[in-house]
Amino acid sequence: MADSRTHSEGLEWATHRGVGALAEKMGFEWVEMTAERAVATMPVEGNTQPVGLMHGGAYVVLGESLGSMHANYHAGPGRLAVGIDINATHTRSATSGVVTGVCTPIHLGRSLTVHEIVVTDDQGRRCSTVRITNMIKELPAS
Repeated sequence: MADSRTHSEGLEWATHRGVGALAEKMGFEWVEMTAERAVATMPVEGNTQPVGLMHGGAYVVLGESLGSMHANYHAGPGRLAVGIDINATHTRSATSGVVTGVCTPIHLGRSLTVHEIVVTDDQGRRCSTVRITNMIKELPAS
């Protein structure tokens, strides 16, 4: 069954839910949230290693935030997606501007999701590829 939520509904859902204190401190900003993908940006400044390169952990924070949020968007009300595996391969170092993460699902199941997040610099060059697996579980009755 296709997801009937609109682009603006997805972005409103994501903005309302929030991304957590860490991603907020790192300057995470939503661009898009749909059934097909999630997109966000993050500044390089403030997220660098001592030598001025984007910190590899910052790429992972961006990737995990996007993948987990998209998994929760897919899971729907009354369910919670939690990360159970993540890996990243860094292929370039951003040194200024912003990086953009584009998260696309590889598998959207009832109990498991897998997403790939491609992080690019201002010139559109791939800097990191992150893959995250989330487990979806029912929220306990409150």
